[in-house]
Amino acid sequence: MRWRIVASLLCMIIVNPLYAQQTVPVQVAMPQQKALAQQLVLSGSLTAQQDASLSSRSAGLVAELLVDSGSIVSKGQPLLKLDTALAQHQLAQQQAALNAARVRQAEAQRLLTEAEQLSAQQLFPRTELNLRRAALASADAQLQQAEAALAQQQEVVSRHTLTAPFAGVIAQRYTDIGEWLALGTPVLRLVSLTPLLLDVQVPQEYFTALTSVQRIEVRADLAPEQALQASLLATVPVGDGATRSFLARLQVMSAGQNLLPGSSASATLYFERGDSQVLVVPADALLRHPDGNFSVFSILDNTAQRHNVTLGRSSERGVEILSGLPAGQAVVVRGNETLRDGQQVHIVSADKE
Repeated sequence: MRWRIVASLLCMIIVNPLYAQQTVPVQVAMPQQKALAQQLVLSGSLTAQQDASLSSRSAGLVAELLVDSGSIVSKGQPLLKLDTALAQHQLAQQQAALNAARVRQAEAQRLLTEAEQLSAQQLFPRTELNLRRAALASADAQLQQAEAALAQQQEVVSRHTLTAPFAGVIAQRYTDIGEWLALGTPVLRLVSLTPLLLDVQVPQEYFTALTSVQRIEVRADLAPEQALQASLLATVPVGDGATRSFLARLQVMSAGQNLLPGSSASATLYFERGDSQVLVVPADALLRHPDGNFSVFSILDNTAQRHNVTLGRSSERGVEILSGLPAGQAVVVRGNETLRDGQQVHIVSADKE
């Protein structure tokens, strides 16, 4: 009698786990017929859209350096000032000449007005009236000449101050206080921080397909966790004979991200595909075998069926299944890690994608 009780207990120990594992909860998703975008990953260097070696617009002695390497400047900000002593003296002379011209013009105008009043009363010779009109015209011309000379000298004085043509950072300084600068001598290198460009070399077999790029994603090595959007700014249709590639320039939409010119980055280009739509499953549905092959579990009549599959391209939208998976059957995306072929399952939720 005792051996029967022991045998019953053993049967319960063996049978109950089998019954408990008879059905396995799984989550499934239906494979989709869709056109999967082709991806191309390229590496390159971030460059500034504006990178200029600034030079003084006038020759002279450096009197003030208002910035140094690493200074962040805004557009129109003074960067360097030359000694303006001589230019200021000439400006004062031109201002005095303008004042004298105004006096002469006012006096000529007064004499002409007086002559016109007398001429109206037949008390002034017509010849003298014409002479005074000519004198006023000459005074007007001298006044205009003096105004132009003053404006020119004011421009000369203003050119003794070098201002930033655009916002950016001072990358290098080539001069110092007390140095004499000849006209056109580089003094500072200014580099803009936004927008940034990414130059990549596109293989020749992809160059003609650049017009079908759906979107471009950039990840800078300084911040690889940040995915930035970019647009195709320009292509250079002249190939490199050594690498058989073409230059493509991308504009990165940094959106305030702390990116730096000269750092490296990678761009992922997503192309439209011209072929027909293919069967695509979520990446979680794939099981990798030790030999490197892949399989997928499908569900038919609440029974798991393993299928060895051949993969195609992959993207964030899923993975292509080229062969091995029957159409119209849901695939397991959760709970497939310990699933066995032919095992009974029950579906706890279904992913519409």
